Amino acid sequence: MLNPFRYFNSSAEIIRLTVMMYIRYPLSLRQVEDLLFERGIDLCHETVRLWWNRFGPMFAAEIWKRRFQSEPPRDCRRLQLLRGWSYDKENIGKIFT
Repeated sequence: MLNPFRYFNSSAEIIRLTVMMYIRYPLSLRQVEDLLFERGIDLCHETVRLWWNRFGPMFAAEIWKRRFQSEPPRDCRRLQLLRGWSYDKENIGKIFT
């Protein structure tokens, strides 16, 4: 698979940080630009928008895959049982005690 960041002068870490900062927090493009400028990264708000449009769906797909490929933790057994999911018959006594 080709590197999707190959045509950009910035590193992949900075692009990921910028896009995730815009997605995760209720910030405008100019606020993200100002926060990055305070940390020594000089970008235009249009660059943030371009990166968000180009890499946002890719990062969302990665998060989606990670979220649904992993098994639920062991402490979710009660929730699994209440929602009608499959459960361990050996541990059924431990769930309701």
